[in-house]
Amino acid sequence: MIKLRQKFANFMNGRYGIDHLYMFLFSLYFILVIINIFVNHFIITILELVIVIIMFYRMFSKKIYKRSREEEAYLKIKNNIKSFFKKNKYKDKDHVYKKCFKCKTTIRLPLPSSIGFKYVTCPKCKNKFKTLVLRKQKIELIRKK
Repeated sequence: MIKLRQKFANFMNGRYGIDHLYMFLFSLYFILVIINIFVNHFIITILELVIVIIMFYRMFSKKIYKRSREEEAYLKIKNNIKSFFKKNKYKDKDHVYKKCFKCKTTIRLPLPSSIGFKYVTCPKCKNKFKTLVLRKQKIELIRKK
């Protein structure tokens, strides 16, 4: 058993191995296998086979520089997609951002003094609305510029 493990370790020495793109391809393969159980379509089977070949080719490749460039490109695309779908574009731990329901203006509110529902007045349209507050600190209205 130890000799087999040592032989495999020697075989993998200098090869690229597993990375984020490999894990993505493995997840995609697993999803396609589950779908193919119910659908049982020839094209999905071919696609599964192609993904497995790409996975093993990348894992056993000795062209580490090319595989790492592929990994960087994948991570760049993944981060762009993540940032596109990110809901909170304001990163501020001292304030809460709320939208006025009437004029759709974004209002920056400091963290409130108590937890619960608070009434807020929009500085633009003077609309009063109720907002849920989940953190403690003083609340005051600041116009967003």
